[in-house]
Amino acid sequence: MPNMSLQFRQRTPGEYARIIWKRKWLIILPAIAIASAITLVVLRLPDIYESHTLIVVKPSTIPEPLVPTSSEDTLTRELTSISQIVTSRSSLQPLVEKYHLYEAERQHGQPMESVVESMQKDIKVEVSSSKEKTNGFSISYRGRDPRITQAITAELASKYIDAQTKASQNAGISTKQFFDRNVEQAKAELDEVDQQRLEFMRQNLSHLPDGEPILGTQLTGLYEQQKSLITEIGRLHDQQNTLSQRYGDLQKQRQQNIENIIEEGNNPKRTPEYLQLMQREDALEAEIRNMKQTLREKNPDLINKQQELDSVRARMQQAIDEGKAIAEEKRKRYESQIDPSINAVQYETEYAKSEMARQQKMLDETNSQISSIQQRINDIPGAKVGLEALDREYQTKKANYDALQAQQQKADVIAGMQTNMQGETIEVVDAANLPEAPVAPKRPVLILAGIMLGLFVGIAFAAVFEVPRLLTIQTASDAEHYTGLPVLVSVPELLTPEEASVIPRRRMMLVAAGIVATILSIPVIAYGLKFTHILDRFIS
Repeated sequence: MPNMSLQFRQRTPGEYARIIWKRKWLIILPAIAIASAITLVVLRLPDIYESHTLIVVKPSTIPEPLVPTSSEDTLTRELTSISQIVTSRSSLQPLVEKYHLYEAERQHGQPMESVVESMQKDIKVEVSSSKEKTNGFSISYRGRDPRITQAITAELASKYIDAQTKASQNAGISTKQFFDRNVEQAKAELDEVDQQRLEFMRQNLSHLPDGEPILGTQLTGLYEQQKSLITEIGRLHDQQNTLSQRYGDLQKQRQQNIENIIEEGNNPKRTPEYLQLMQREDALEAEIRNMKQTLREKNPDLINKQQELDSVRARMQQAIDEGKAIAEEKRKRYESQIDPSINAVQYETEYAKSEMARQQKMLDETNSQISSIQQRINDIPGAKVGLEALDREYQTKKANYDALQAQQQKADVIAGMQTNMQGETIEVVDAANLPEAPVAPKRPVLILAGIMLGLFVGIAFAAVFEVPRLLTIQTASDAEHYTGLPVLVSVPELLTPEEASVIPRRRMMLVAAGIVATILSIPVIAYGLKFTHILDRFIS
């Protein structure tokens, strides 16, 4: 029985060599197909030329003590900002249209955004430094035509110089305008503080310490006046309360008198007619009670008596209503009459109210005068402090104004220097060269990589067929290793002469079919590589 716990048998280099020789066509034919297709595409790739130009920073013609030079970080940021402007779409699209760049891509429907992005990748800007100081930068552009590449590089350099010049002039003008606005604002603030000082001194002339005794005397007199006014207002308030109470009593007495007069002269129940009706009502009620004892409710006599009783009661109610109407008419007539005593009390009350209002107004004015004098006395110590604070603020504003004026003068010098091109500028040192030899693609490297890729694919094909066979018993060595038993006899494959002659012919047919497939696959692979643009990324 074989020992299934044995490990995989390692093959010898000779065995691996025999396997490779056995599968040589599976390795060679894919390698030839892939390498040939890549070589065909690489040879047809366009030549890429590269043109360079060098731009350096020209120092200012004015001595540094007068105008400081830009720092390393400032210069680097300016160059970066200029690069973003020059390589923007608005700057590159006119070049694309002028020199008919990337015509193939544009004809295939590629949008202008993608074309501009491709051109941006072909542009390289490298900052050059000397002793850790930025002193210039180089611009390079890669294109398919050497003269167009040179022209575009020159135009890019010109755009950099124009952008830097415009940026410098705009920066000088912006700086000048900035300091002009700040100086005007500082001057306005200084004038405002100066005006505040004058106004403060004018408003606090009465708050000087010499005026304190006079203010004290005035305050004492106002306190006495306040006391007398409070006393008078209290007296008037008590008088008003007394008059109000008296007015209420007179109103009640007058109303009671009117009620008594009406009650005595207009009570209908005291008249003879009403008394007779009452006697008739009592008699009819007695008769009805007696009749109800002997007669039914629907008896005509009983009904007549009941109707007579209702008529008597209606006449009684009518007499009461007429008496009430007469009493109400008399009440209105009496109430409309003028009572001299009540009017006199009203006049006295109104006078007390007006006099109390006048006294209250005088008290409010006195209190206001007291508050004003107290405030003036309290402001005497603070006047000096406030004036000192305004003096300090004025000196601070004055120092700020003087400093801004000095910076404004320096900004004017810098703006004039930028306008006259006397400051730091950039200029072309090495003009754009006309490239003589292409820099890309690296055809030998790409062809060698294609050969290596073809061999790798061929070995992968061979591995697909041979790896499963390595896991099975194929030779006597495999049988001895996996069974642990010696091989006594090895019987070769027994074939008839006809079968033995068929095997070489079949192999030749498979090889021929492989060669044909390889030849046909070369243009297919080449077209696929061209269509997918895989090798285009290796041009740059």
